Amino acid sequence: MEHKSAEDLERGDLGTNGTTVATSPVNDREAESIPAELNEYEDNSKVPKLSVLRIFWLFLTRFGIFAWGGPMAQIALLKDQLVLKEEWITIARFNRVFSVYQILPGPEAAELCMFFGCLSGGRLGGIAAGIGFILPGFVLMLVASYLYTIVGFGNMYVNASFRALQPMVAAMMFRAVHKISEHALLSNKTKRLSPWLIGYAIFTAVNSALRINWFISLGVYGLINMAIARRYFIIAGLIFVLQYVVYGVYVHFKGVPSPLSFALGIAPVPDLPHLFGLGLVAGSLSFGGAFTAIPFIQAEAVLRGGWMLQQAFIDCIAIGNILPAPLVIFSTFVGFYGGNVYGGLGYAFAGAVIITIGMFFPCFLFVIAGHHLLERLVQNRFLAAGFDGICGSVVGIIAIVACQILSASVNFQGHGETLTEEQRYQLVAQNSLAAVIFVLALGVQYASTNRYTIIILVISGALAGQFLFL
Repeated sequence: MEHKSAEDLERGDLGTNGTTVATSPVNDREAESIPAELNEYEDNSKVPKLSVLRIFWLFLTRFGIFAWGGPMAQIALLKDQLVLKEEWITIARFNRVFSVYQILPGPEAAELCMFFGCLSGGRLGGIAAGIGFILPGFVLMLVASYLYTIVGFGNMYVNASFRALQPMVAAMMFRAVHKISEHALLSNKTKRLSPWLIGYAIFTAVNSALRINWFISLGVYGLINMAIARRYFIIAGLIFVLQYVVYGVYVHFKGVPSPLSFALGIAPVPDLPHLFGLGLVAGSLSFGGAFTAIPFIQAEAVLRGGWMLQQAFIDCIAIGNILPAPLVIFSTFVGFYGGNVYGGLGYAFAGAVIITIGMFFPCFLFVIAGHHLLERLVQNRFLAAGFDGICGSVVGIIAIVACQILSASVNFQGHGETLTEEQRYQLVAQNSLAAVIFVLALGVQYASTNRYTIIILVISGALAGQFLFL
């Protein structure tokens, strides 16, 4: 029996009611002749048709408030409930949908919720599902941001807990680099580690050491991989050499770029338009999930803008790891912090809302615009090669930021105040303790794959800080 290719089976799009609308020229008689198993990528017959309100309530109460344990736990919960138990779609279709969202920017768990919402209630259903999934974590982060801002760095007990949490965040980042590498550096053809993608990660890290803007590296290695996919090796080599020729010319006339060159200056001040732009750019470039958004926001808010302290930025990532939400919810904290700096507490709440909207807007747009259209684009070998090159480059960026966060957490120098000799000695001892916490936290993450490991680590760290850093 002759089987059609997966690409032939994917020729469809989401209609306004969430059903699949065929666009391929297949008449009724031909459709009847296609075996049922070949339609597993398009069959929506088991998807319940729900109202927008019911979809919102479903994803709020069954997934949003139980979204603990990070993205893999969230995705596993969706798969278990909607695919394995209720059989909305087949496992094969779920795996294909998931593969698309791994390549595109945005938190995959939120995008999957929106996809299921579209199937059940059309585009409005997709929006309702996404909001229901995100809302609990957003509200909790808003409360946490408010409490953190009220207490501030002046409270020694809060400071002690977060001093213990900061090296744990560095350990989470290092573990994330490994996890992301496991799929971001694999060749789509051989399913093995690609030397090209590994090279992109290494050279992006080198570019970061040379202070070449990350956006340049993403574009360069995306183009190089597209050229290599077409076997245009000479063009790929020219692009590779050209980046360093241009860099050499720049250094000759302007000098070595400053650390501020990592940022584009999207948010020089944390007013509402700039906060929205910061969230929008970070959300659009979050290939590989939330950990990719971290370096972009750090560069703009901490390095270039200077309106957020590095320690506060690390703290917000720690808080984001224990909430039932995609990790990109840490951006809510950044918006609240920046809004408070710019216009006080009243402005802070508006800043938190506006940056969160900007962060999630791209993934809402991608899914609601039509999953199948994106799927066909991703299946295009030429474009897919560009995405692969960007993903490889992203690994290098995250690795560099992980090293920066580790350095900030184990080489803490205080908040700029003048220290006595005794205080300096105490600070050195505390930094040594932070290094030990980093090693232990990293070891625990490799030893345990339980979905609640991160939450237990964060809670334990907050408690341990009261004994180690007071």
